[in-house]
Amino acid sequence: MLEGSIFLWVIFMEEEINLKADEALDYVKNNVETYDTLELSYNRVFVPAEVLDINVGTKNGENSLNLMLKMKGEIIHETVQLDLEEVKDELVEIRHVTNDKTTVIVVES
Repeated sequence: MLEGSIFLWVIFMEEEINLKADEALDYVKNNVETYDTLELSYNRVFVPAEVLDINVGTKNGENSLNLMLKMKGEIIHETVQLDLEEVKDELVEIRHVTNDKTTVIVVES
């Protein structure tokens, strides 16, 4: 060890859970906060993004879970709105990253 050096050990917790699509959306509604990171995998698409806003409600009589996301891709850095209710049956995995924990949700069909 170098004299006078400071070493910082960071313990980062990762949890994996298996949920059905509706349960995964409930997880997002109850646990995801503004400025968290979500990495969504659905229908052959991978979307790493920062959550800018969450809006739970109804649209045309159907449940709605709208996320305003700032894309964190290598090429695309756009802000988009995504209704998870519309793609819930195509969800494969949701990775929820906060400052102290990562939760990986494997969506069961």
